[in-house]
Amino acid sequence: MSKVCTNISLDSELKAQAQELMADLGLDLSSAITLFLKQAVREQRIPFEIRRDIPNKETIEALNEYSRMKTDKFAYKRYNSFSDIMKEACEDHVEYNPGK
Repeated sequence: MSKVCTNISLDSELKAQAQELMADLGLDLSSAITLFLKQAVREQRIPFEIRRDIPNKETIEALNEYSRMKTDKFAYKRYNSFSDIMKEACEDHVEYNPGK
């Protein structure tokens, strides 16, 4: 079979990480991509599960709190401006000076 050249665009950090992993597995990136494509053609699907990342506990709690805030707007403190929020947040740490 004749070979053809194919160009793909990758994030440089992802490429470096993938090359390092493939080298540890005894492959180059081109061979790894060829393996992926052969497996996809053989199975007639992406050869692994694709799913959303499951949020961690802290993120789930934040999303739940956001939902509660939308439902009961008056149960949470409200501010008139971002400056007011920053002033309160910085009171215990450093003097808040919006001009600096």
